[in-house]
Amino acid sequence: MTPGSNETDRAFSDPQAVARYAEGPVRQVPGFLALQQMAALLLAEFVPVHGRVLVLGAGGGLELKAFAHAHPGWRFVGVDPSAQMLQLAQATLGPLAARAELVEGYIDAAPEGPFDGATCLLTMHFLPVDERLRTLEALRRRLKPGAPLVVAHHSFPNASEDDKARWLGRYAAFAAASGVPESNARGAIEAIGARLPLLAPQQEVALLQQAGFESVELFYAAFTFKGWVARVPQ
Repeated sequence: MTPGSNETDRAFSDPQAVARYAEGPVRQVPGFLALQQMAALLLAEFVPVHGRVLVLGAGGGLELKAFAHAHPGWRFVGVDPSAQMLQLAQATLGPLAARAELVEGYIDAAPEGPFDGATCLLTMHFLPVDERLRTLEALRRRLKPGAPLVVAHHSFPNASEDDKARWLGRYAAFAAASGVPESNARGAIEAIGARLPLLAPQQEVALLQQAGFESVELFYAAFTFKGWVARVPQ
């Protein structure tokens, strides 16, 4: 991850927002727990039993904990720009934290590796296109030949305002049906539509390929969210 907007950075440093963070993804991201499980399975296709995995945007520690439970031999480097979110990750991991190095910063703060695999979940949509490409290129450089990258974030057809409104309305409807107050759900889609540099799925695939990844495959599609697995060329 590279620097996002000041508003985004502030949101993930606010103590109240950090304290409530774990409640959000399950209510706002369809199939959130299954997404983590699928990401772990996709990594395991190529990451060895005692592999090393880079988790970009690791604040909160939810996927780190899921991956660590699923694969006891893996070790991790988790990178996030928010010190408060990394503190939450440390608490979330508990005794599993011994297998994870937590690094404050963006992608440039990550060790050079090489890593056996990497993930970036629910993070990339904060980045403008040029920063997104630079981040993907930096991830590729830190991965071994043939290593997998798993990404998932907001991506949906938004060529017209009608397209954008329809898909964001579905996001809000899911959040409200999952227990998020309707006013909060509507406020969330207004913020997403106004602030996030949203890309259509075909643009996301093109960026992964431009960054040097191959074998790009869609594995997750849930309203406004999409997920891909890609590999570094051998």
